[in-house]
Amino acid sequence: MDGGKSGGRRPGSGHRADLEVRWVQGFTNRNVGFVTKRTVCYPCGNYIIFVNIETLERSILRCHSGKIEAFAVNPNQNVVAYSDRQLKPVIHIHSYPGLKRQAKLKGQASLDYTLLAFSYTGPYLASYSSIPDFSLTIWDWNKKVILCSQSQMGVEVTTMSFNPMSWHQLCLYNGTSVTLWTIERNNEEHILKSKSVRLPAEDGNLVDEQNSFFSHPTYNDPYFGPILPNSAIAGLVADEAETFKPKDDIQPYVHPTAHCWTQISDLYMGCEEGHCLKIGADTFKATVIHQKLSADAKAKKRATFRSLSHSMKGEAEAKKEAQNVRLLAMALHKDGLYAAGNDGVVRLYKIKGNSFQMEDCLEVEEPITNLIFSPDYFYLLVETEKGSLFAFNPNDNEDVIKIMDSSISHFVGAEFLVPGNKHCVSVAESGEVHVWQLEDGAFVSKLCLHTLVTAMACSLSCSCVTAGTKKGQLYFMDLTAVETPRVVHRVAISEYPIQFLHYEQSGQFLITSTINGYIFILNALPTESFQVLGYVAMTSEILDITSVYDVDKNSTEVVVLLCPPEIKRARVEIFNLPSKIILENDECINERGQLKESVIQIRGYELEYALSSVVKRKDSMVFGYASQAPFICKYHLTAKITWKDQPIMFAERMTPSKQFGRGFLELSAHGRWLASASESGLLFIHDASNLEVLTREYCHSYHGQGIRSLAFSLDGQHILVNGMQDGALVCLKWKKLGERKLKEATDFGAFLLSNILDSYIFQGNAHLKTMPEWAVTSSPIYKLSLDSISSQLQKASFIDTTEQDEYFLLTQAKSEETTWLDQKAETAMNVESNKFHGKKKEVKNRIKQLRKKIQDMMFENAMVPKNEMLEQYEFNLDVEEQDKQQVHSEAEVARVKKDIEMENLANCYLREIIKHECWDTMSVKGRSVKAFHSSNEVQNYPMKEQSPEEQYMLERVCYLKKIESIDLKLRRQIVEFQSQPSVIEGERTEEGEKQEEEKVDALVGSLSSLYGGNTSTLYHQLEVHTREEKINQILLLRNIIYNVKSYFNKEFDAVIRMKDLEIGRVQERNIRIAEILMQLELQEEIWVPVLSEKEKPDQALIILDSEIKVEKYLTPLQKAKEKIMSRVNYKRRLAAQEDNARERGLMDMMNGVLEIKKEDILKMEIPAPAFTVKPDALWNEDERKIYKEYEKKVKELNEEREKHRKILDTELRKLQSSIQETTQSFDEIVTRLFEKKVNSEMVIYQEELKITNLLYSLLLDEELSTREAGLHHYLNKKRKEKLISNEAVKTSRAEVDAHREAYDILVVEDKLMERGFRKEFSDLPTHHIDQLFKLYKRRPRALRAKVPVDSANPYGERPGSAEALKAALAHLMKGIDEMDEPENKPEGLDLPNWERFCEARRAKVESEQMVKQKALILAEMQTFLQKRTEDDERLRNDIDQVFAELNLLREQKMTFQLDLMVQFLLKQGQVELEGTNLIPDYTDAILISRTIIEELNSVIRAQGERKVASMVESKDFRKGIFQLEWEHKKMRMQVDDLNQKARDIQKLNVTKHHQIFLNALNYDSRMNHEVSIMEGTLNFLDKVHKKNVQQCENVMKELENKISVKDVANRKLSKELQEMLVIVSERRHINEATDSQLLNQRISKEHYEDIVQRQQLVDLAKAQAQELSVLQAEVERLRMRTFPAFFDVQEI
Repeated sequence: MDGGKSGGRRPGSGHRADLEVRWVQGFTNRNVGFVTKRTVCYPCGNYIIFVNIETLERSILRCHSGKIEAFAVNPNQNVVAYSDRQLKPVIHIHSYPGLKRQAKLKGQASLDYTLLAFSYTGPYLASYSSIPDFSLTIWDWNKKVILCSQSQMGVEVTTMSFNPMSWHQLCLYNGTSVTLWTIERNNEEHILKSKSVRLPAEDGNLVDEQNSFFSHPTYNDPYFGPILPNSAIAGLVADEAETFKPKDDIQPYVHPTAHCWTQISDLYMGCEEGHCLKIGADTFKATVIHQKLSADAKAKKRATFRSLSHSMKGEAEAKKEAQNVRLLAMALHKDGLYAAGNDGVVRLYKIKGNSFQMEDCLEVEEPITNLIFSPDYFYLLVETEKGSLFAFNPNDNEDVIKIMDSSISHFVGAEFLVPGNKHCVSVAESGEVHVWQLEDGAFVSKLCLHTLVTAMACSLSCSCVTAGTKKGQLYFMDLTAVETPRVVHRVAISEYPIQFLHYEQSGQFLITSTINGYIFILNALPTESFQVLGYVAMTSEILDITSVYDVDKNSTEVVVLLCPPEIKRARVEIFNLPSKIILENDECINERGQLKESVIQIRGYELEYALSSVVKRKDSMVFGYASQAPFICKYHLTAKITWKDQPIMFAERMTPSKQFGRGFLELSAHGRWLASASESGLLFIHDASNLEVLTREYCHSYHGQGIRSLAFSLDGQHILVNGMQDGALVCLKWKKLGERKLKEATDFGAFLLSNILDSYIFQGNAHLKTMPEWAVTSSPIYKLSLDSISSQLQKASFIDTTEQDEYFLLTQAKSEETTWLDQKAETAMNVESNKFHGKKKEVKNRIKQLRKKIQDMMFENAMVPKNEMLEQYEFNLDVEEQDKQQVHSEAEVARVKKDIEMENLANCYLREIIKHECWDTMSVKGRSVKAFHSSNEVQNYPMKEQSPEEQYMLERVCYLKKIESIDLKLRRQIVEFQSQPSVIEGERTEEGEKQEEEKVDALVGSLSSLYGGNTSTLYHQLEVHTREEKINQILLLRNIIYNVKSYFNKEFDAVIRMKDLEIGRVQERNIRIAEILMQLELQEEIWVPVLSEKEKPDQALIILDSEIKVEKYLTPLQKAKEKIMSRVNYKRRLAAQEDNARERGLMDMMNGVLEIKKEDILKMEIPAPAFTVKPDALWNEDERKIYKEYEKKVKELNEEREKHRKILDTELRKLQSSIQETTQSFDEIVTRLFEKKVNSEMVIYQEELKITNLLYSLLLDEELSTREAGLHHYLNKKRKEKLISNEAVKTSRAEVDAHREAYDILVVEDKLMERGFRKEFSDLPTHHIDQLFKLYKRRPRALRAKVPVDSANPYGERPGSAEALKAALAHLMKGIDEMDEPENKPEGLDLPNWERFCEARRAKVESEQMVKQKALILAEMQTFLQKRTEDDERLRNDIDQVFAELNLLREQKMTFQLDLMVQFLLKQGQVELEGTNLIPDYTDAILISRTIIEELNSVIRAQGERKVASMVESKDFRKGIFQLEWEHKKMRMQVDDLNQKARDIQKLNVTKHHQIFLNALNYDSRMNHEVSIMEGTLNFLDKVHKKNVQQCENVMKELENKISVKDVANRKLSKELQEMLVIVSERRHINEATDSQLLNQRISKEHYEDIVQRQQLVDLAKAQAQELSVLQAEVERLRMRTFPAFFDVQEI
């Protein structure tokens, strides 16, 4: 590390020349601080810049390892700390003003440090590293050791600071959270403890948050089970379960922006939302401080208020008090809290309690981001968002000191202002132009263009600076008076951004280029108003532009580096700029302003490598920097190359460069030095003759993208280097260089100025001074929205600006100025139009005549025969243009066709996916059936085939269910065998169990068994406890749903087939109806039923030709096939139209039919006789008879026609009615199917409700398990912490005990020293001993800190600081030295004894100081032990809480497993709840036995029957009365009826039946025939009856045979029974006959042995049974771990 005037090379360089850093300029970027009372410092690129705020003197400290990352300042100890950016970064600490390195700290950070902070008291430094460590480290930088470190993974911190009152506290925060850290010390041990601060919500309200991990609700839901924390519901177990919050519960908190510590260790904090917070360091809670509004609600201003704003608002306009200002900076003062924010006003906040009042102190134009007081609290440093620095005394009316006025963005470039030895100019991207003194880099002036700048250059012929903008404009600025720069001219040359700006060395030409490849040449002299001379169009992108001026030849060559996209090599274009361009400009350009090739003599060269930069010397030597590898290539371009002959130029020499990244080259003014710079940040100066490295300089870092631009001064003494993104502008000067080389550069610069540029400079500067300041005259440059701009101002050094954000102005403003290129194009077009106006008119007329002639020829050609007709293309005049258009159109058609094909392919792919998922995989396709005469519609169930996995799982579940049922049956048999008291009781038990099973089976909870579902395999709802049983039950329920759907789909398919048949029948009948309607000549509409689209869903996948509305595209093969088919059809039609003799004969002879039907005969007309044309009087008798016969035939024909019409009409009505009846019957079937669909849906919903309840129970079970696992994880973590805490408490207690013992020893030794004083000096006289003892106990006065009465430091003297303790000890020892002087000895005491006394007193003082120090350490250790003990107790309480939570959870889990969700299916009468709601409330409902209700209903029914009986009796009595009245009326009606029948018989008419009886020849035979038919029917029925009887007899015979077999078996069993009875009786008699004593003894002995054996067997059986029961209990216990069953085998 070195200062600003030390060597500028990196360590290890041994070149013959050296450069030194003269000065550095740049912006602060919010890292600034006081290093002394009057000196501030800030990092800039690779440097730290120190500035004296009163004298503005500057010095620099340089980091050789790269860009400075983290930065911190300690004004109390006058040191700065910074970290570099590299692997394993290092923290460097330097003192000021010597800039000597005090410490070099190497930590464990992997990549870099983001924050550094010094403690206000003590040699402590805090560092925070970035990814991947994110660790907070506390250093003792004096000892260069790490005291403690703590990592918090993934937490990024933006700000960090120590508590000024105690170095044991730190505050770290980012945009979302605030954390307070405490450093606890136990002698030499240090521990970091953190605590997060609870921030309020965005609206300022404090959120009372509870620990969701242990929070318990005040109620439990009896339906949905226990309410668990969100972490258990989310399935979290690890550490994230403790802090998990759902997204909806997360409230947005305030976002901290600035903070400040108070005297009582509290925090003031500003937020983005405009709130001001006060955070208690002990409570870790934030409260919002509200503004106490004044009566008039106006902002108060201090007496020392100052404003740097250029706003044009009137002074009479009062400014309201700032509410909701986003505070970005804070600084505490004795008077109050100074704060500032985005409104650019520094205010003094006077806070009392939770309210404050404020006063305005300073106003600037930019948002303020930092406020820092000097160590003596005299100056307040103000830093703005753009990097400007101001200093002022808040309590004084002195002027505000502007330390620095930097740019909002990075520098575009920097160059020397002619003559290049006094000033230099830099331009930033935002358009800010700065003028600097070359000697010391002092700021001179500033000019803001308020536009985005892309390039800049300084003229060599005058004091003019040119800036190119993103809008293609060039700004020319007059710097003849460097203190007041101004814009004197502006020209818009193009709509594209300016890419390069370059003044050639003679000072006559300004060369600029745009990104579209145009190079514009301008007159660089202001006397010519910077005239645009012309432009040159390049063929590809421009990478670099340079120029060479030959003094001897007085010629200028422009070298352009291009990058053609079709090749991977560089191309160099070189053209000349003769003076003729200026003198005879009109002859050198065409009408559009382009320079003629004959004038500029452009030539091109293709180089072998791709280059990023190129420069050319006067000796035709070209240097290029390779873009793909770090090489400097040297080319010799002497031969003149034409466009047709372009060989590839090979490099004469390739020199490797120790740089990386994209680089560029720059030649010095005299062409002897070649500079190379790149993204690595290294600057190399080469000797242009042999490319040897003269020196190198690491002035910028590769982390900031290296070097952007560099410039040599004319005399070669200075070099300006500008960084890409580090914002640093570095001025270099030769420190060591050969005198000859330095003299060459100086002489060339003097020669260039004196011989070439002097005249231009004098004239140009004189003319610049006379030029008026540029301003908008015609139309405004920027078109701004009135909503976004409130006011505009104009000032001498400012162009039009607003009070809004400048970035909006730069990006949203749109130029309406016409560019020079557009003006030239417009002028050329106008000239061309005026020049050829007559010719154009003549050509148009001739074209019209030619068009008319060709149209006539085409019309005439259309009238000639086909063999003489010309083709259409033969009338084309411009065949080449037509072919060109044809090719273009075909290419466009091919492109569009390809796009359409790709789109169709994508749609087809999407269609196939949808079809596969929704159609192909469906075993039952979705379909519907509609009724004929109603809107009723029924849909089936689309179903997929069950997968093999599902079938396997279902079979497995069924198999397990079968095994469980068998196991349960065996268990019941075992239990019944063991506990059966009697056969009768067992039978009763079986009957009771069967009844219970019947009752339980009745409570299945759904009606699926009625609709195709098999519920016999289901588990009982009261027995589903384990997880596996619930999963199996879900699988079985899903299978039932599948079966119900399948059952309904079968009926649906039957109805679909029925509808197809019905439609077929209707269509057959419609054919007959159509014939009848045609015969009856009626125009009735025939109802034709058809299937809808939903009834034919497969038709949706078939595209008919009628559905395509556009013309179908045919391939050439399809076109040829269609042409052939059209010819075949045409021939077939011609053949059909030929003469057919058979058809013609049939038509002539039989009127086109072979068989004459009755309908055809009736249609025939009887021709009238020929004589009917004569009058009736002229007819003869024969004619009259013939006419009568004709009339009779006509009458008969008409009658037959009418009769046939009635028959057809009757048939029509019958057909229509039959269609109506059949379709209505089908509609009824559809209605019944719809009802069945509704019932099926009801059943499916019932089963799905069961599944939902089971799934919820599984989910709740999983949540309970997750909660239990989370609690166990938390418990294990707390146990580990408890172990660590116990160990820490033990260790701390042992250390405290050891230290207390040492302290006690020191105290005892100190007391012994005091007691042994008189013994030690017992050889002296008594009065001397008394005097010496008084002196022995006397001590110097303690040092009191001298705090000035008017000191503005709010913190005062920091208590317990190491510096204060050292100062007090030094003061004590100094006082002891003064007391040891010989003149203070008592009279009469010799010098040796006095010296001995002084040594004893000094020893006693040192012992007392040691005791005090030990006492402080002991108190600190005891405090540490107390905190560890409290932490241990807190951990114990946490563990107890976890155990309580686990016990509660186990109870809830057991309750949940026993409390099952059972679904009952109750009829409406079985639900007796009060209420009018649609869904009853079952909260307090109970389920009771059905028998109780039935018994009550039976009593009610009996009483009702009695009442009904009495009512029936009275009703029957009344009914008898009514019956007699009805019989009387009946008899009267019968009399009337008989009288009417008598009258009818008298007036009887002979009916048709009577006529048949009378007219029939054999009426009896007719009746006999009918009787025979009926007898045949009866015979057939008799046969069927006999057949059925015979079948019944056969069945009876089979039963009789079985009965006989059974009788035989019974008789056989009876015989065997009789024989066995005989044998039993015989044995009884034998037993009675052989009764003796010996036999009895033998029998007794045998019986005794049998009893003993039986007893042993019984004991063995009992032991085995007990062992078996133990094993069964163990089996049940093991089984209940996974499948808990809540019944005991022995209890059943």
